[in-house]
Amino acid sequence: MEELIQIITKLDPAWIYFTIFIVAFIENIFPPAPSDILVVFGGALAGMEKGNFVFAFLAGALGGTLGFMVMYSIGKWFGHTILEKGKIKFIKLDGLHKFERWFQKWGFWLIIGNRFLSGTRAVVSFFAGVSELDFKRTTLLSLISSVLWYAILVYAGYSLGQHWEQVGNLLKTYTIGVTIAIILIGTLSAIHYFYLRKRKNSK
Repeated sequence: MEELIQIITKLDPAWIYFTIFIVAFIENIFPPAPSDILVVFGGALAGMEKGNFVFAFLAGALGGTLGFMVMYSIGKWFGHTILEKGKIKFIKLDGLHKFERWFQKWGFWLIIGNRFLSGTRAVVSFFAGVSELDFKRTTLLSLISSVLWYAILVYAGYSLGQHWEQVGNLLKTYTIGVTIAIILIGTLSAIHYFYLRKRKNSK
């Protein structure tokens, strides 16, 4: 990551914003990618009067939203085919419809919090498509989520300026914490599901 930052520093500002856009876009399809750190760096450049606050923010927000909607489209068009072939092991066909109903009920809340859930962004967007959530509403909520998240990152980098790497350390801690929380919640949910299923079959 440090080598990438050094390379980007030598680029024209326009290429820096383009890089932020591309990495934010890719992160939704092939996670993880260092888009968050790059956005903080873009904000830091603005704080040091070597870049533009608005361009750094827009590059991250638009790249993240577009990437989310591409993954949504993949889920909508090819999701069932992928699942039927057993490519995603933890989703069984007999539970897919129940999962879709659950996602249709709560999925919009997940989309709003999507950018804050590091490591799950591609999963949320994919299953939003599989569940065929309303395209316009999904796009709007994804944009809102991206705007909130990247506004925080750019402002943090802008405020700290040359000390922007402090945000990177906080992001690493945040990512680890979120990942652990998601694993725990997923494990407890799976245990609860199998317990109820076993109890139902024993009757």
